[in-house]
Amino acid sequence: MQTLLNLLASVALLVWGTHIVRTGILRVYGASLRRVLSKSVSSRGSAFIAGLGVTSLVQSSSATALITSSFVSQNLIALAPALAIMLGADVGTALMAQVFSLDLSWLSPLAIFFGVVFFLSRKNTKAGQLGRVAIGLGLIILALQLIQAAAKPIVGAAGTKVLFGSLSGDPMLDMLIGALFAIFSWSSLAVVLLSATLAAASVISVPVAMCLVLGANLGSGLLAVLATFGAAGGGRRVALGNLVFKIAGCIVFSLLLAWVLQAIAHFDTDPRRQVLHFHVLFNLSLAVGFIFFTEPIAALVTKWFPESSQAAGQVAQPRHLDEGALATPALALANAARETLRIGDTIEQMLQGAIEVIRHNDTAKADEAIRLDDDVDRLYTAVKLYLTQISREALDEKDGARWTEIISLTINLEHVGDVIERILVDLKDKKIAHKLSFSEAGMKEIEELHAMLVANLRLGLSVFLTGDVKSAQMLLAEKEKFRDLERAYASQHLDRLSGQTVQSIETSSLHLDIISDMRRINSFFCSTAYPILERSGQLRKSRLRGTPKAEATGAFPKTDLPAGAK
Repeated sequence: MQTLLNLLASVALLVWGTHIVRTGILRVYGASLRRVLSKSVSSRGSAFIAGLGVTSLVQSSSATALITSSFVSQNLIALAPALAIMLGADVGTALMAQVFSLDLSWLSPLAIFFGVVFFLSRKNTKAGQLGRVAIGLGLIILALQLIQAAAKPIVGAAGTKVLFGSLSGDPMLDMLIGALFAIFSWSSLAVVLLSATLAAASVISVPVAMCLVLGANLGSGLLAVLATFGAAGGGRRVALGNLVFKIAGCIVFSLLLAWVLQAIAHFDTDPRRQVLHFHVLFNLSLAVGFIFFTEPIAALVTKWFPESSQAAGQVAQPRHLDEGALATPALALANAARETLRIGDTIEQMLQGAIEVIRHNDTAKADEAIRLDDDVDRLYTAVKLYLTQISREALDEKDGARWTEIISLTINLEHVGDVIERILVDLKDKKIAHKLSFSEAGMKEIEELHAMLVANLRLGLSVFLTGDVKSAQMLLAEKEKFRDLERAYASQHLDRLSGQTVQSIETSSLHLDIISDMRRINSFFCSTAYPILERSGQLRKSRLRGTPKAEATGAFPKTDLPAGAK
């Protein structure tokens, strides 16, 4: 029992090592690798080589599938070159399995030692993340050695034949087990290395190991489908097309297994090497067989899996939250920022709809603007969940501050959506239902505040995007100006009430509520400036604006108020 637990622990260590290497490489070089893939589509050959090189580094064809699918979803590359990239990715994983089959026992302690030193001493730097990669490489090599050591005692044990009896002659069952293992471990490379090691220890036969390898390749194709299941547009077709390649290859190689084994045995008698050669031969055969047919296969996949049509009024869905970028924090934060700007655009639509409702008592326009708040809530939830998936330990101080800025702005915009929705509901219940209208002066005040509100929203989003200190100072100045105008207009409204203006009396409560809510909304927009000014050391000075001392010394210009404002 102890021996079996040692074997299982060694397998878990192998899977964990491949995971550490993949995440470490993506965190350091994720942006560069994505750039290589996006610029490699000029020909089939360049796309194939790019896929091979990228996957050799990240040691995961599923990660490459995620990146490639995101490009296809955003119409940055076509489906045919994306399929060529995936053919190269599969060959890349096969070649890495060959590398790890070499005698690298001397490298394991060195990689782990220096990796730990660099990772702990410089954790949030590029050198620290490369140390993390070295730790993963060392663990993979160590795990392979431990698997060999753990397998030796059970080779001659009486229970071995019973334990592995299910892996003895049924290719379909063996492939299914290999596929399931690849899915559960999220790594076909780990399954291939494990199968080769067990075959070398005579725990399983070479034909059984080859069937497990076929299953591992099939499992990697299924993994890519699962990983890209939520991809927008045609992104899912990349994984589906790659899965078609693998299914066809598994069918052909399972029928020719005996002849293939015989041919490989002529070149190498080592069982472990035979299994790894088979893995390379399988993926190279797929590449040679399909590389010149990526266009017709892409057309077939597009025909078989058409993109679902979306109704014009369908709810908004996230566009920029690429799951494949999560392992690269800088890219993931950029994606979240782009989606946050979409929320800002939706808020502007709600504001424009609200002013139309105020002017024309349009119930349909009110309902349309209220529906937009559901889009805001949906996008806010998506951005929030996306940000929580970014590893906080991988963020340096700058990226950590950006993470906070993004989540703060999304929260503020979600609150704004709720406030605008409440304004619209009040307009329907208190103004439209009773066919009331604001006085000419009151309407002019609301329109002026609304124009300032839209301008400050745009300025706030610009500050969020650029981090410009002068724009942030301007935004806080606009906040003070808006506050003073709101107070002045509230005072003017009370003056109109004292003059017994009928329209002002009928809409008094609603008018005061709207301009008060506008001031609250404006405060949410202007809060974007605070972290920018705090980092630059300007926050204390900016917040002095409008105080008697500041105005007396001329440090800031006095707020311009309309004539008669108090």
